[in-house]
Amino acid sequence: MQNPILNPPQKQHQHGDYSLSEVSLANRNSGTLLETLQHDITPIGAHYLLNHFDVPYVSNASDWQVTICGQVDQPLSRSLEEIIRHATQNSLARTHRVTLECAGNGRATLEPRWPSQPWQVEAVGTSDWFGMPLKYLLQETQLASSAKEVVFYGADKGVDAGTIHHFARSLSLADAMHDDVMLVWQMNDQALLPQHGFPLRLIVPGWYGMASVKWLNKIEVIDHAFTGHQQTGTYVYRKDRGDNGTPVTSIRVKSLLVPPGIPDWSSRKRLVKPGIVPLVGRAWSGNGVPIVKVEWYRDSEGSDDQWHIATLEPSKSKYAWSKWTANWHSTPGKHILSCRATDACGNTQPLTPAWDIAGFGNNAVQQVEVWCEAF
Repeated sequence: MQNPILNPPQKQHQHGDYSLSEVSLANRNSGTLLETLQHDITPIGAHYLLNHFDVPYVSNASDWQVTICGQVDQPLSRSLEEIIRHATQNSLARTHRVTLECAGNGRATLEPRWPSQPWQVEAVGTSDWFGMPLKYLLQETQLASSAKEVVFYGADKGVDAGTIHHFARSLSLADAMHDDVMLVWQMNDQALLPQHGFPLRLIVPGWYGMASVKWLNKIEVIDHAFTGHQQTGTYVYRKDRGDNGTPVTSIRVKSLLVPPGIPDWSSRKRLVKPGIVPLVGRAWSGNGVPIVKVEWYRDSEGSDDQWHIATLEPSKSKYAWSKWTANWHSTPGKHILSCRATDACGNTQPLTPAWDIAGFGNNAVQQVEVWCEAF
């Protein structure tokens, strides 16, 4: 009998109800609570979570080591304590407020869908990440002239598509040396939680979350393109199985609104009273590109409503989401509320999602079903 873990059947797109394996993934990973979008910083327990493999057990952070090897003249190994002390003594430590989003956010809204973590819209969160720029550690190794890419390895290990590997991702040397790419050891003024990469992780602002490797313990500088599974076997935009694809990198422009009123327990559909209903939400884009406009829309039976301009607050950080607000005069009946953002590069959210075989990069507008009735 063939081992189904190392010789898995080819994945097929799914219709209808979620499979048991999808439900199991959803039980291990969690999205943010949309009502917490009202906070500038996502409460740690509500920040979205996606872990491919088991969370490594780390009994003592002071014993954690990070090695840098490969195309360097001075390989090094540093403990976390040494990294923190170096950052403190040389005034390198800093905080970056960064919005992270999973590349598969919105996968479950595609039809048919790819069988994986069944995100709808909730795989996003914003935190204050504290650490030091990676480049200062890389500079100590005296990078060789042959250096081309930098590979980041996590301590987490498992099997994906029949391949046994540690989770690993690479950046080009230029991207890795960017001022804002960080080694971090704190999240919202406290040590990283185990599920968020304790004791050390990478943060790559403006990119989807797969680039921000958790439980970081090895950095390898290489002279060629990295072809690990998490780099080329997945996290690639593809239209069909024969498509060589385009790597998933920076976050696409997106916005969400806090569902107004009160929820139905199981369906999460909303109930509001007639009258003025405040709307609030968040909008963000990749690579530190600011949001310049947010619009909201009410689709009601028999109505011909238009997109309305929301009030937009400037972001409190280059890589963090912006808050938007509006007032909706609700009337009895069924309504579908939506919002869409436009960034400074002119990118606007589409009304319908662009097809991707694995459901990556879905930034189509959110739709919230709301019923208005006196109660």
